[in-house]
Amino acid sequence: MTKMVFFVMDKEKKENKLMSILAGDIGGTKTHLAFFEQNTKGFVIVAEKKYPSHEHGSLEEIVVLFLQEHAVIAEKACFGIAGAVKHGVCHATNLPWEIEVESLAKACQVGKEKVAIINDLESNAWGIKALDEKDFKVLNQGVPEKKGNQALISAGTGLGEAGIIFMQGKLYPFASEGGHADFAPRNAQEDSLLKYLRKKWNHVSYERVLSGPGIANVHAFLVEDQKMDEEAQVLSEMKEQDAAFVISKWALEKKSDVCVKALEIFSSIYASAAGNLALKMMATGGLFIGGGIAPKILPFLNRSQFLDAFKDKGRFEAMLKDVPIKVILKEETALLGAMVFARDMLD
Repeated sequence: MTKMVFFVMDKEKKENKLMSILAGDIGGTKTHLAFFEQNTKGFVIVAEKKYPSHEHGSLEEIVVLFLQEHAVIAEKACFGIAGAVKHGVCHATNLPWEIEVESLAKACQVGKEKVAIINDLESNAWGIKALDEKDFKVLNQGVPEKKGNQALISAGTGLGEAGIIFMQGKLYPFASEGGHADFAPRNAQEDSLLKYLRKKWNHVSYERVLSGPGIANVHAFLVEDQKMDEEAQVLSEMKEQDAAFVISKWALEKKSDVCVKALEIFSSIYASAAGNLALKMMATGGLFIGGGIAPKILPFLNRSQFLDAFKDKGRFEAMLKDVPIKVILKEETALLGAMVFARDMLD
């Protein structure tokens, strides 16, 4: 049965005619498309499907296939894509695709002014508007400013960051590539981690630490550089399964000291990077943590050490302790964000 997703419209949209929207969350592994129709309560998904991205030659091919399979016609379309978007063109980060608004408009059979491609983190940020309180885990209640900016940091396959600026009474997300900024160690152990990573890469970004592969990098550092002894079964499982999954599992079960230490280091650096982003964006309205990793390692984030590392910014500690911090739990946030962008911005 098709899964339904409802949420309330913006007040200024209630008087508009009912519309239909094609939205997409495009990643290296899967392309998730959904067709939304508006009713008197809001929007509902009437058709959706996930496609293995690498089995198709282009996003346009998948869009045409989806529209044919479900016999639907969209008035607007928006796609959140992992990659930098410039002038309506995106070279997908983990796919051999060049995605263009004009060719997508032809695939959707609508005017190009009714189609948009946006960065996946920007799409996630737009999706926050569509979430309920149950879709968040609050790490710090804080004291949010109603007219304050917000920010989003998201560790998964890579590390993404986005800003959400408050302007003219509304919040507007915008993309960044802040995950590729230089990793900045804060103590002797992190100094050693940076030196270790520099043996592998000339430029060590935060993404080399704060991502699925980053968890594996931190674990390798502890074993190879810090000479910690790992369980033979852990090393064996890491050869057969995703390394970050194995490390997280053993850490959460507290069966490996090395895995526990790896997630402690990861979580502390994650908190520090989130604090950096909150400062850069002056995110007094809130800091959101997205991505696939955070919900899976909540016991390591929902502890006082995380908040301590987040606000450990010298003279700005007082400001950061009032910043609300929420983990996004809903997996479909980026898909919803693409719909919200099409609804609100493609007029």
